[in-house]
Amino acid sequence: MSARPTAAPERSLMARARDDLAALVGLRTVAGVSPPEQFHRAARLIADLLVDAGLPEIRLLPADDGTETVYARRPGPPGAPRVVLYAHYDVVSAQDETAWRSPPFELTERDGRWYGRGSADCKGNVVAHLTALRSLQDALPDEPWPELDLVVLVDGCEEPGDAALEKLLRARPDLLAPDVVVVADTGNLAPGVPTLTTSLRGMAVVEITVSTLARTLHSGQFGGPAPDALTALIRLLATLHDADGTPCVPGLGSASGPGPGRAGYSEAEFRADAGVLDGVRLIGSGTVAERLWDRPAVTVLAVRSPSLDDAVPALLPSAKALVSVRTPPGTEVARVHEALAGHLREHVPWGARLDIRRVTSGPAFRADTGGPAHTVMREALSDAFGVPAREVGAGGSIAVCSAFRSLYPDAEIVLCGVEDPPSNIHGTDESVSPGEIAALARAEALFLRRLAAARTGRRAAPTGPREDR
Repeated sequence: MSARPTAAPERSLMARARDDLAALVGLRTVAGVSPPEQFHRAARLIADLLVDAGLPEIRLLPADDGTETVYARRPGPPGAPRVVLYAHYDVVSAQDETAWRSPPFELTERDGRWYGRGSADCKGNVVAHLTALRSLQDALPDEPWPELDLVVLVDGCEEPGDAALEKLLRARPDLLAPDVVVVADTGNLAPGVPTLTTSLRGMAVVEITVSTLARTLHSGQFGGPAPDALTALIRLLATLHDADGTPCVPGLGSASGPGPGRAGYSEAEFRADAGVLDGVRLIGSGTVAERLWDRPAVTVLAVRSPSLDDAVPALLPSAKALVSVRTPPGTEVARVHEALAGHLREHVPWGARLDIRRVTSGPAFRADTGGPAHTVMREALSDAFGVPAREVGAGGSIAVCSAFRSLYPDAEIVLCGVEDPPSNIHGTDESVSPGEIAALARAEALFLRRLAAARTGRRAAPTGPREDR
């Protein structure tokens, strides 16, 4: 596959970055919802952009869910380290689009940020990769291309967390064989504060169904002795937390504690980032960082019940809910599923029938931060942003990290990204700061040069896009 350059050489890198992001946000690649045509268009656009950015070898790898993963490579000299730059282009639903201040699938600039679904998670990270590569290409011939075997992998099926990419890679064991994987799907502790993510919680999601009656009954005629399934479900869900909001399901595990040098997270900062209302207390105990990164969190994601407009005076025969557990690093997700199921069966009220179905699972992850790639990236981030890089855990899950760990146990996995607390990923009015894209692209270009220079013994010159370039 080949493509003509999509931008004149004199155009600024960040202007091109905005055009790229606008084109990507304009494609509705909503996981499990959008038609395949949107994913195919996005994959081909990304492939063409990567050719333009200097990676001539392109493959579109079909996953079993109908999406395509973009594989682009620029081979290096014999014996060169192989570095994989990862991101994904599928997104979550915009939910109620009328709640957005601007159309979610139209990139809109407001107050110095770029708004749109996927602008940060994770199409903004795709654009950061592209911008870093273009800065390396623009530096030619004065500064040679880093002597690395470089692969860019842009996934079309990350959001479901169903291991589709892992299945694809297991079927092609020699496709990657990386020495280093840079996973650009996280973000910074605060705007302008470069951050390496060193741990991720896992995820276990179940659907539970509580059944009590053979049919719907009139609540006046039968209410009192007849057990309503929705009420039974509510009582069961209430057993998942104690009075202060701490999960009280035995066996969910807890991480061994923070690694050296990990940043903290003050309650005031967290309240502001999360938008907690005045007078509302945080739940659980321990520091915010411990509760967010090292301990389990249990969330009721959804309850199926009649809407207020459709409600009638009736007792329901069955009721359903989705329950999610974020699992700490070091805890096996299979054991969490077993612990949660055991708790629910023990506490289901009134002898109600209970059905539990596993929906999805994702293992937790902890990075090895002592390797050379982490050292080089930490220094590159510090130099590109102009302030020391921080290290944090993350409360979310990225299943592909554990897949990379399982498939390539000797590879060093580095996590960073363009997201920051104002990005509001997965929420209304998702946004990204163009300054974060520019700085991460600078850091990534510098990282690649320095990693290659460490192999050859040469000193890497500064490179990467300036915001005014």
